[in-house]
Amino acid sequence: MNVRMSSLSWDVRKARIVVLVVAAVAFVSKVALAASTRGPADVRFFWGFARAIARTDPIRVYAEPLPWLPVYNHPPLASWMLLVMEWLAQQGVPWRPLIRFPACLADLITVLLVFEIVRRRGRLRTAVACALGAALCPVLVATSGYHGNTDSVAVMFAFAAAYLLVDRKMPRAAGVAAALCISVKIVPVVAVPLLFVAAWRAGRPALLRFGGGFAVVFLAVWGPVIATVPGALKANVLEYAGGNFSFWGIIRFARWAGVPEPYVALVRGDGHFLIVAAIMAAGVWLAWRRPADAPVAVATTLGLLLLLSTASGVQYLAWPAAGLFVIGLWQGIAYGVVVGGVAVSVYAGQRPVHWTDTEMAFGALGWAVLAVCVATGVHRAVGSAARGRDPGAPAVDIARPRTESRPARSAN
Repeated sequence: MNVRMSSLSWDVRKARIVVLVVAAVAFVSKVALAASTRGPADVRFFWGFARAIARTDPIRVYAEPLPWLPVYNHPPLASWMLLVMEWLAQQGVPWRPLIRFPACLADLITVLLVFEIVRRRGRLRTAVACALGAALCPVLVATSGYHGNTDSVAVMFAFAAAYLLVDRKMPRAAGVAAALCISVKIVPVVAVPLLFVAAWRAGRPALLRFGGGFAVVFLAVWGPVIATVPGALKANVLEYAGGNFSFWGIIRFARWAGVPEPYVALVRGDGHFLIVAAIMAAGVWLAWRRPADAPVAVATTLGLLLLLSTASGVQYLAWPAAGLFVIGLWQGIAYGVVVGGVAVSVYAGQRPVHWTDTEMAFGALGWAVLAVCVATGVHRAVGSAARGRDPGAPAVDIARPRTESRPARSAN
């Protein structure tokens, strides 16, 4: 028995090494891409934001006029990150690779999280394949290595929160990660309620630890801005509806169908809050049925957010890219290939806000692929709950400190 367990552990260690090596190669490749390309307009915009923050501070920047720059819609932690990066740039670090470095590094960490999450729920070889698929995903190569932005960083913290909560039984650290994910970019806010529900279903101690970790970080990061410029924060970050572009998703379909513009404007305006609320409700429902599968619920929720998004942005395509490998291998590959082809084509032409008819057609195909992938995520969560002995009970006691590790299943 001990020999068998040792062999299983050795298999996991070898698998981790393989995943780490490939993830590191992908990371270096993305950084090299970032260093050798100009990137989209966001690279220049972020430099403008960083300079504005250096002139004022990361708190009052939301209330500052920023001529020749778009709306500064990034949460407070991104402001502090830009302040540090501006200082590094002043010390001679090249800005173009620097601003894209966090997304590249976040992808590396997310790949390791995908491996750990999947191996605890399936075969080891499947976990390796999913992790390698996430490492080599064309969508993430394009969005992180070329575009940058903070989307991949926020996604990384969201999956870290789910992994720490249900797999590592570390609710306090999970609460910290959950607060960090929405402090970098507001997008993963759709996943936060389901994480609270998963902690609640684990018992009062887990909920208190998770909530405590979340509250400490949230108050430290958001508190000064809320106290100083609440109106500007609300207008720029919480009410931001995205740009006016419509080359992807339901707004693009509505305009293709000839829906009157006032109705489109309604959906893009106050209507998008209802969509976000519905996505949150779906995530809560999934977490309530199967709290132990919170990582799958996070992946499904992020996919659903992009599926129903009323805004278009090529970097938004990164939201579900890694998470779909948590749902399944073919889901991640299908989305990565179809949507990755669109992203690479758009970026190669250096026109991320001007898609050709062919690119929009393949984008529509990618949207349909994403819809199928999200549906399988929901089906998996519902199916696992139906097969389980108690749909409401987690597979492990999240609230209780871990005392021994469970041997991983062999790939053979």
